[in-house]
Amino acid sequence: MATRRVDQQEVTAWRPRVPGVTEVFHAHFTEYAYPMHVHEAWTLLIVDDGAVRYDLDRHEHGTPHDTVTLLPPHVPHNGSPATPHGFRKRVLYLDDSRLGDDLIGRAVDSPDLRDPVLRRRVGQLHTALARPGDELEADSRLTLIGDRLRDHLRPEAVADVPRRDPALARRLRELLDERVVQGLALDEATGLLHAHPAHLVRSFSTAYGIAPHQYLMSRRVDRARRLLLEGRSPAEVATATGFYDQSHLTRHFRKLVGVPPGRYRGSAR
Repeated sequence: MATRRVDQQEVTAWRPRVPGVTEVFHAHFTEYAYPMHVHEAWTLLIVDDGAVRYDLDRHEHGTPHDTVTLLPPHVPHNGSPATPHGFRKRVLYLDDSRLGDDLIGRAVDSPDLRDPVLRRRVGQLHTALARPGDELEADSRLTLIGDRLRDHLRPEAVADVPRRDPALARRLRELLDERVVQGLALDEATGLLHAHPAHLVRSFSTAYGIAPHQYLMSRRVDRARRLLLEGRSPAEVATATGFYDQSHLTRHFRKLVGVPPGRYRGSAR
């Protein structure tokens, strides 16, 4: 008896509060094939399971799971499963504030990038984008990913050598200290400090050995500890310390303290 394979389609899509990201799209398809189409935005794609084959500018390409694929805007492409069990993919659509039109030609020539570091960073970015309240982390990660993509597409360009800028790092730290509860978006920080976002993130990380978003969350958790020891509830503390909600507080509190905030509060003498 022949077994009929049932097409599976699982899709999750949202628009995060991160500048330059027009959509996040996660999908699992077993048989569905995309017809030729175009996007207005850049398509940054990773495949977690299976593989995709596609045509771009009349050339056939493939996306095994160790590859990052960057499809340029306005260039027709299609897509279909390259394995019997289909594929599971995660996609970001980025506007031209992240990648300029001057890179389209290079992306058409070399859309599939074998770069384990880039692949890992894109996966980490998706994790951050799925967590409300972690927009500074997502924006910082995306900024560094954009720099690495440009390095791939413009290999002849002289790569920027990370340079120390302790004065800039100190100014950003002071700004974060002022905005522990309110929070700080990366584009706001770059405007206030008149610095390129990638240089700002790298300068801070080089000076203090920690990324700006990690510093901010550490400050918030410190405040949360004090309030919990005063007997305030985790839900109240989350609001008072700038976390998106109680689950956001719990995730970062457990990561830095080792126990959830409720248990920490209950241990107080």
